Amino acid sequence: MPHNHTSHQKTYGKAFAIGIGLNVAYIVVEVVYGLMIDSSALLADAGHNTSDVLSLIFAWFAMSMARKRPSRKYTYGLRRSTILVSILNALMLFGAAGLIGWEAWHKLYNPVEIAGETVMIVAGVGIVINTATALLFMKGQKDDLNIKGAFLHMAADAGVSVGVVVSGLLIYQTGVMWIDPVTSFIILIVIVYSTWSLFTDSIDLALDAVPDDIDIAEVESFFEEKPEIESFHDLHIRAMSTTENALSVHLVLNRQADTDQLLKTMKQELRDKFDIGYSTIQTEEVDMEDSLGS
Repeated sequence: MPHNHTSHQKTYGKAFAIGIGLNVAYIVVEVVYGLMIDSSALLADAGHNTSDVLSLIFAWFAMSMARKRPSRKYTYGLRRSTILVSILNALMLFGAAGLIGWEAWHKLYNPVEIAGETVMIVAGVGIVINTATALLFMKGQKDDLNIKGAFLHMAADAGVSVGVVVSGLLIYQTGVMWIDPVTSFIILIVIVYSTWSLFTDSIDLALDAVPDDIDIAEVESFFEEKPEIESFHDLHIRAMSTTENALSVHLVLNRQADTDQLLKTMKQELRDKFDIGYSTIQTEEVDMEDSLGS
């Protein structure tokens, strides 16, 4: 849900670079120790973390593309790439949840031995790295669905790592092997629940729905309260990207209106009150409408 008009100026390049670097290093550690102790769990998690690195790369790429200037082919620029990547990240999270569920289902019927303290130690490192990466995007995820996707990926990974450590300790203490798949199902539910809003919000923006943080009734009242405006029609509000909103409207003005000053004032007010940074306003005088009606 696009919110802060100025937030599109923030590329989060440093956060993405740090997050990608930390997670690539962690993947290397998982692969090395997974091969050393012959742990399929660590190797599988390394594959899952690789998908998360790709999600960070996609999100970073989309934010970079959104800053490209419009061209003769893409006259609006490539801002909507951030919306497409938000959908992609949501689908990747659903895919990760599906893999977790599939593995957990099999473990219920075919319990496997936890690979020991090494797995829990490596998973503990994963908690630190994934939590630190998620924190880099925590503030931005409130205003930008693209950043929210990156945040959810890292938060989900931290949750998975917590589940590995907790279930490993409980199994070590009790010897009850079904704790591991049950923990996985709990993590799966959390991932799907947190991802659903990302997915539905991204789809809404892709279909040019009015962004959630804009009340179209308030925008209509904004125009109705202007004494210079007799009526308006063809009001449309949509997202240009995950951080930028646009509006178009046709206004019928009375003959006393100072059109240039009115448009200048309204564009600024739309930006300040509703965070609509791009407005296309067409005007005509009221007597012109009357003549057309006759």
